[in-house]
Amino acid sequence: MQAVILAAGESSRFWPLNEQPKCLFKIMGRSLIWYTIEGLRKAGIKDVIIVQGPKKDVEQGLQNYGLGKGIQYVIQKTAKGMGNALWQAKNLIRGQFLVLNAERIDIDEIFNFQFSIFNSKVKSILFGQHTDNPELYGIMRIRGDRVLEIIEKPKRGKEPSNVRVVGVYLLEPEFFNYYQKVKKEKYDFEKALSNYLRENEAKFVFLRKPKVFSLKYPWHLFNVNKYLMDKYLKPKIEKTATISKNIIIGGNIYIGKNTKIFEGAVIKGPCYIGDNCIIGNNSLIREYTNLENNVLIGALAEVKNSIFQENCHTHSGYFGDSIFGKNCRIGAGTITANLKIDRGEEIKSKVKSQKSKVNTGLNSLGAIVGENTKLGIHVSLMPGVLIGSNCLIYPNSVVFKNIEDKKVFK
Repeated sequence: MQAVILAAGESSRFWPLNEQPKCLFKIMGRSLIWYTIEGLRKAGIKDVIIVQGPKKDVEQGLQNYGLGKGIQYVIQKTAKGMGNALWQAKNLIRGQFLVLNAERIDIDEIFNFQFSIFNSKVKSILFGQHTDNPELYGIMRIRGDRVLEIIEKPKRGKEPSNVRVVGVYLLEPEFFNYYQKVKKEKYDFEKALSNYLRENEAKFVFLRKPKVFSLKYPWHLFNVNKYLMDKYLKPKIEKTATISKNIIIGGNIYIGKNTKIFEGAVIKGPCYIGDNCIIGNNSLIREYTNLENNVLIGALAEVKNSIFQENCHTHSGYFGDSIFGKNCRIGAGTITANLKIDRGEEIKSKVKSQKSKVNTGLNSLGAIVGENTKLGIHVSLMPGVLIGSNCLIYPNSVVFKNIEDKKVFK
């Protein structure tokens, strides 16, 4: 069986972390699409076609992982939706094929468990799971174990069921005959699939896992980070790391090559600290923190359940339930408020593609900051604030609302 990984989307809902494809976001030193490919290989699928954008950044991002043979790349010149992306792979497909998003990091669990209940005569399978927010997803109209139709983002109250498509499809080449006939627009994949479903039997598989990962919004990375750490993180301190005296290390922790941990630091796992990092004196690094290569956490800082991409530098401050893109510079005394003042209300956040604020499902959420942004000393960021890439935030600023890319905030 072949697999087609779709990795060419614009990821507008993933702002402010969408300067690159979201599948290239790193957790524990590897991009998310690497985990997807690894999961496919664990499931026995080694023939993989990756649909990427014209910059070929996915191909470049994977070139240092030594993936070997079995990976082919095709280009979607413009982001015209899922159907057009899949069409680019048509000439490389030889038979039954799996279609999945590039961030399907749990594909090995989905594939190995669910496919055992079907025999080889099944030509098409769609995977679904319950949702409380049908307006955000493609929703299945089902009868028994058969899928009849897909309704994309139905209005609340008009959804055909509460079962959403999870972004994994087993299809046959015959699907392309249906796609070729539909009007080409944003949701032409779903329309072609619905036409196919009316004339061909496709099975429905309900995923009973407690959680199937969705990566629509940037705060979904916290679930992804926890899942990957619980699954892949192995305790290790590299030999070239420098660990000073009088530090406390407890739990499942990885410390990378040439990283320096200075006196008085406390690290409570699970945590990942990459290569060439610096953890300053008397700093506290707490559970499910991910620090990629060349991150500097200054003296007297506290970092809790946060993700820092490569080459971020901070001084003293508090960073809770927050995410920083590559190359951010954060001044001393910066605070990310991660709880609303009443301590119990769910945090809502405003994203570019939505007119109103979106429920995050989180009671604890700090700031999410794009690449190359600089924050001056004593900046305060309110819960759920999103700050774009290449911004400059002046000292002593209090940020209550989102800041677009390339803005100066005084």
